[in-house]
Amino acid sequence: MTDSQVQQAYAARAAEYTAILGAIDDMHELDRSHMERWAEQISGRIIDAGCGPGHWTDFLHRRGADISGIDLVPEFIESARLRFPDVSFQVSTLRGLDAADGSLNGVLAWYSLIHLPPAELPPVLIELARVLSPQGRLLVGFFEGESAEPLDHAVTTAYCWSVDQMSGLLHDAGFEVIEVEKRQDPGNRPHAAICAIVR
Repeated sequence: MTDSQVQQAYAARAAEYTAILGAIDDMHELDRSHMERWAEQISGRIIDAGCGPGHWTDFLHRRGADISGIDLVPEFIESARLRFPDVSFQVSTLRGLDAADGSLNGVLAWYSLIHLPPAELPPVLIELARVLSPQGRLLVGFFEGESAEPLDHAVTTAYCWSVDQMSGLLHDAGFEVIEVEKRQDPGNRPHAAICAIVR
């Protein structure tokens, strides 16, 4: 899908999405603890790449992280700025980040890569590697599955990846995988998270 298609799909349901999924208390406890541990290992600037309504950005900000959020959807950014005025949010695409080479210490990509078709994911991962410093940390959350095929999603077409597939793409983009977490909750799709560092 194009950025424009994803933007329009989320813009049409931004208020609904924020009401259902925009509160940190509604997020899985294991995800909260995992993300907090990840951020504690980073000293320096982090971006929440594809921050949506900004709840994860604020969660880490309140725990002392130097973090800002970016998202493709202006409606999400407007809402995030109103709800979390102490955090910086900007409209931006993941395909060309407004950051110098090696200028970031962490990138959070929590379910923000799921709408990228398989052929379009590698260049975005390379872009994330570009902006990270050596040993900079990336945390990716995604739907885990056996093949990178389209799946039904409440907003627009999404894709699942096996841990092996995603790990291989990260390696090709210049990352080293250092931690993998997988979870299957009743009634939900399998979840995976990969922490990787720039080689």
